[in-house]
Amino acid sequence: MEPLTFIDYTKKKPNAFFGQSSSKTVVLRFPLCLSGRSFITEDRGSEESRMYRPQQILHHVRRAHSAPLKKNPHLDAIIRVDHAGELGADRIYAGQMAVLGHTAEGPLIKHMWEQEIKHRQKFEELISKHRVRPTVMTPIWNIAGFALGAGTALLGKEAAMACTVAVETVIVDHYNDQLRTLMEDPNVDKDILQTITQFRDEEQQHHDTGIDHGAEQAPFYKALTEVIKAGCKAAIAISKKI
Repeated sequence: MEPLTFIDYTKKKPNAFFGQSSSKTVVLRFPLCLSGRSFITEDRGSEESRMYRPQQILHHVRRAHSAPLKKNPHLDAIIRVDHAGELGADRIYAGQMAVLGHTAEGPLIKHMWEQEIKHRQKFEELISKHRVRPTVMTPIWNIAGFALGAGTALLGKEAAMACTVAVETVIVDHYNDQLRTLMEDPNVDKDILQTITQFRDEEQQHHDTGIDHGAEQAPFYKALTEVIKAGCKAAIAISKKI
């Protein structure tokens, strides 16, 4: 194997510090051979023309390292609002478990709650990975989610299931909108696309579970679900911005 040798490129640069007229010497070292390609050509011209100029090498290196990453302009808002939504869903089921945990519906609610906890944890991971600022409304959604879950559960298991149906209806539509936006990006983050697709499907299962367990028998079902849907849509809009 050919040994790797180096060339030293020396350049004097003026020292403008405090108006001094002296100069300082900068020495840059470059490999004579890189990936089997010699920096010395067969041209028999001047010494300068027979060598790749270090300035040119540095120019290409700087460009390679300073090229901006192509990031979907909607990505920060998507991660922020989904993190907020999954936190809210986590707290809703926590509130329902506090009231109905010891009833026949307890295991069912616990199963859905455990899935929401995993959703929240995943978006906490994405928040950190992509350095996204969480919504400033996090403390509010924490309290509001628990109050909504516990409050509807106090009205009965049907009202708790009606709450689940309303919330999951909005979340499924929201995730579908996000998937359409992400799939328009040729450089879409595959991990986020797969995550949202999986969570959308699980939220749809929660919706269907609510229907199957008497949601539509809740008192004032239509009015109750419409109010909850409106609140969820408002929370989504706010979380996207702040």
